[in-house]
Amino acid sequence: MKEIERIKQILSGNTSAFAYFVETYQDMAITIAHRICGNLQDAEDIVQESYVKAYRNLHTFRSDSKFSTWLYRIVYNTAVTHTKSKMWVSHLETDMENASHLSENDLGISIEEIERKEIVAEILEKMPKGDALLLTLYYMEDNPVKEIVKITGLNESNVKVKLHRARKLFKEMFVASYNETNNAV
Repeated sequence: MKEIERIKQILSGNTSAFAYFVETYQDMAITIAHRICGNLQDAEDIVQESYVKAYRNLHTFRSDSKFSTWLYRIVYNTAVTHTKSKMWVSHLETDMENASHLSENDLGISIEEIERKEIVAEILEKMPKGDALLLTLYYMEDNPVKEIVKITGLNESNVKVKLHRARKLFKEMFVASYNETNNAV
């Protein structure tokens, strides 16, 4: 069943059909909220509040975008409002200047898949919240730039520039983290 049909069912009184959206999008919604607020409990509260908002405002959903984009935008706005964070301020820029001398060839390092996922999660936690969110939306959720624009409210060129900078910072942090790990062994 297509999502638009489920929405019609919900709007006509079948409230249990909303469970599909909760089950389908809950993990990424929590990830988005967690990236913004930095606290899992707050993220879960934000997502719950976002689902209530989405349910109450389902009649305003226009099918010109994906439901997930509309929902993630609600989660994003709710999380930003909740945390009143300055998402696009980098706390690590000065720290990462020291890593800029590392060569691009250092990223050709192969590590086990589980270790790589742990390192990725650790680096994303250390990154500025906005950068981590953009990388998560783009690479982990496979949202195109146009969808990220709708979710975050940034313009397209801003998203592209911020993604570029976030990738660069991620790379520098990855190389620095990997070198620390290897030097400790």
